[in-house]
Amino acid sequence: MSERVRRMRVFYQSRFYTTLMKETVITVLFLTLVGRAGALRSPSQGTVTRGNPRLMSSKDEHVPMISVAMTREEGKNTKLFKAMRDDESLSQLIDPVELPCIAHADGPDLTRLRDSLLEPWDYVAITSPEAARVLAKAWDSSTMSSIKVAAVGKATEKELKSNNIDVMFTPSKAYAKTLVEELPGSTGTRLLYPASCRAPGTLADGLTERGFNVVRLNTYDTVTAEWTDAQKEYARQCQIACFASPSSIKGWLKNSGENKLVFAACIGQTSDNACIQLGWDESNIFHPESPGIDGWVDAIKQAVHKLNSVTSPV
Repeated sequence: MSERVRRMRVFYQSRFYTTLMKETVITVLFLTLVGRAGALRSPSQGTVTRGNPRLMSSKDEHVPMISVAMTREEGKNTKLFKAMRDDESLSQLIDPVELPCIAHADGPDLTRLRDSLLEPWDYVAITSPEAARVLAKAWDSSTMSSIKVAAVGKATEKELKSNNIDVMFTPSKAYAKTLVEELPGSTGTRLLYPASCRAPGTLADGLTERGFNVVRLNTYDTVTAEWTDAQKEYARQCQIACFASPSSIKGWLKNSGENKLVFAACIGQTSDNACIQLGWDESNIFHPESPGIDGWVDAIKQAVHKLNSVTSPV
C-alpha cells in the first residue's frame, strides 16, 4: 500500500467516525426530549403552545388529542396524571395538563391544633389528604398514639399512614355523611375535627345529632389560585376539567370566565352536585359511585367517550 493511499484511508475513516459521533449525540438528545414529553406539564412552563396538534394513535390520524385539565393545587395532581398515563386506552386519547384552581393557606385555628391534641379525645376525624398533612405537622406519636384516628377515605388514610399515623376507622364510602352514619360511638363520644374553613357542616352537625361532643378547628383554608395568561389560554382550549372539590370548581369558574361548557369529570358525588348547583348541564358531568383515583379515571373515560361521540362525523 502506497503512502498516499494509506493517508486517504486514514482521512475517510476519521470523517466516518466523526459523523457517527455527531449522529449519536443528536439521537441521545432527541430521545431525552421525547422522554420529557411524558412528564406532568403546566401551561406556566411555556410548553402548551404547539405548532401542530399532537395526534392520537387511532384509525383516524387527523383527530386531535383531547385537552384535559387537572385542577387540584399545584403538585397534587401527580397521582391522577400517572393513573391516566398508565391506562393505555385513555393515554392515547388525551393531553393532560396541570391547571391548579386552588391553593392552601393557614386557617385561624391552626395554632391551637397541637395543644388541642393533648386533650383526651375518643377520635380525631380527618376528611381530606390536606387535613392529614396539617395533622401530621402537629402530631407527636409519643404522646398522641392513644387517639383513634378516623379517615374519610382511602386517599386520606394513605396520607396519614405515610406520616406514621395509624388509622382506626374508614367508612365504606369516602363521604362525610357515610362517616357520620358508620363511625362507632354514642352519646358523649369526644371527637376533634381539624378541617378546612370551607368544609360544610355535614360531619360536625351529623355527629352532634348522634350525641357526639364535636370540636371543630378550622386549621387550613382553601383559596382560589391565580392563573397566568398562559393558563387562561389553555383553559379556553380545554375540553375536560377534572374536579375533586367544590372549591376547585369555583376556582375554575373565576379564572376561566365562567366556562361551564367544559365537560366535568368529578372525583365523587359532592363535586358532581356542586357542578349542578353552579349551572353545568347535567349530561356533561361524570362521577364514579365511590370516590377514588380509579373511579375518577373511569369518569374521565366516560367524558372522553361522550366527547368523541358528539364530535365524530356522521
